[in-house]
Amino acid sequence: NDDIPTQTQQIDQMITNGAKILVIASIDGTALSSQLDAAGAANIPVVSYDRLIRDNENVDFYVSFDNYKVGVAQGKALLYGLGLTDKDGNKAADAPKGPLNIELFAGSPDDNNAGFFFNGAMDTLKPFIDDGTLVIKSGQTSFDQAATLRWSQEAAQKRMEDILTSTYGGGTEPLAGVLSPFDGISRGIITALQGAGYGPTIADGLPVVTGQDAEIASIKLINDGVQQSTIFKDTRLLADQAVKTVESIGSGKEPEANDTKTYDNGVKVVPSYLLEVQTIYKDNIESDIIGSGYYTADEVAAGVTK
Repeated sequence: NDDIPTQTQQIDQMITNGAKILVIASIDGTALSSQLDAAGAANIPVVSYDRLIRDNENVDFYVSFDNYKVGVAQGKALLYGLGLTDKDGNKAADAPKGPLNIELFAGSPDDNNAGFFFNGAMDTLKPFIDDGTLVIKSGQTSFDQAATLRWSQEAAQKRMEDILTSTYGGGTEPLAGVLSPFDGISRGIITALQGAGYGPTIADGLPVVTGQDAEIASIKLINDGVQQSTIFKDTRLLADQAVKTVESIGSGKEPEANDTKTYDNGVKVVPSYLLEVQTIYKDNIESDIIGSGYYTADEVAAGVTK
């Protein structure tokens, strides 16, 4: 239930009950030190699931998506939505000269993934910022300035409202796009933009807003021309890979890793298996979301799962 004390109690109980392997999707990647110390003392291997657990040596393996590439994909989606590039990141022949105003949102500072998302996106946007094509008019360009604690939709909406008031005349000045790292944040941003008079859809002048996680409410918004894109991380594939990892550890084998350099948790580099991601636009919802069985057409139309 996204409650840190509940999670720490659950893990304590699992260790007491003699768990042989722990797979932990941490709420706060920095809040489990005593539990990990206890797991290490009991020789219980720990697999960090989706979010890297930080600042402890007793993290044996990490299964996730390639979080830097998630950020790159978000940056590319924003550039494509602004007409500056094609979907592959190649410069568009009829690209607008700019300057185009954009604003930046980042994820939660207690989530190790959030920095990778932001850095991947910023590295992708940087050439266009450096040459003046893109302008962050608010001046809020650092991760700390853009961060959204606990990925809160409400906090994102409030920050977007404040930026619109302080920098865009309450919605009377042009804003071309907003980098958002997560669909919940995206929906908060969109609510603020629509409330200030932008939109209601991209075709009506709503700024381009990115996203992540292919949440059903945002897939409907993309299908309706409101949110521009999201990053699809197929959790079925993540679960399958976690099972393979546990099976390897349980049989005394080294689990398969495809990255042994990137994910330093502050104490050690944790061997990792990273999965690929897909960018979802309106034109591939049918093939990649509905076609894969992730959601049905009826769920997409309704914006809720059955």
